[in-house]
Amino acid sequence: MYDVIIIGGGPAGMTAAIYTGRAKLKTLVLEANSIGGNAGWTDQIDNYPGFPFGINGPELMAQFHKQAERFGAEFKMEEVKGIQPLGEEHKVITDKAEYQTRSVIIAMGARRRELKAPGEKEFLGRGVSYCATCDGAFFQGLPVAVVGGGDSAVKEALYLADIASKVYLIHRREEFRANQTSVDKMKADSRIELKLNKIVKRIEGEGLMQRVILEDAASGQEEVLETEGLFVSIGLVAAADFIESILETDDGYIKTDARMVTGVPGIFAAGDIRAKIGRQVATAVGDGAMAAISVTEYLKE
Repeated sequence: MYDVIIIGGGPAGMTAAIYTGRAKLKTLVLEANSIGGNAGWTDQIDNYPGFPFGINGPELMAQFHKQAERFGAEFKMEEVKGIQPLGEEHKVITDKAEYQTRSVIIAMGARRRELKAPGEKEFLGRGVSYCATCDGAFFQGLPVAVVGGGDSAVKEALYLADIASKVYLIHRREEFRANQTSVDKMKADSRIELKLNKIVKRIEGEGLMQRVILEDAASGQEEVLETEGLFVSIGLVAAADFIESILETDDGYIKTDARMVTGVPGIFAAGDIRAKIGRQVATAVGDGAMAAISVTEYLKE
């Protein structure tokens, strides 16, 4: 019997584990893929406080991991398949075992929707990015491209226009899903060039990304776009499929209050899996700390 099981070993989950471990709660962290989550795959993190010259993601997440283990948190690499609320206890079912716990913190994060284009995975962190605010500064004075037609894509194009030498906005249609005010602002910006009715066919380069091959959606004609950065902004996907059967969600993201409390007693949520604005390492850390504080108070009551 655990006091708390934390599902997800990213910034939110490991921060929660640090707090629950210090509170002397028997803590188990379950992670399906790799410790650190999306942050663990980020080459350089420049906007996390305390590191004036930045720090690479794997190194920062390794420090989180060591700190959580120092306070007694147990880590297991297992994929959670479901949660069964059982009154004052809960059962967490993984691909390897079943665990009993008095409380649960879901911190599974969100994953970026991928293009599924050849070269996307190869050049991840070497030109391909899913977050302009995280990685835009690395492309100072360089040509970049943004893929997408929603609010996030347009905002990223406008943000990058102040950093890059040139911004291409690639969209598979002519109409945008983004709000018209932002679209008008983007179209009026001479630093942004629209590539409409275009599909990213493949990403190429030698060591680092150097070009994107576009395909016209109507004619199929190819176009070579010389660019050193490609920001994919075609939406996010909640990282847990089983939660909608037990928790209230908004487009797959868990609804909580400011204390990370869900609608099921004893189940809390933290980090990018929450329905919220802003998905950064710093915001995930705040969520994780608050969730752990709420769990500690819940168990005392």
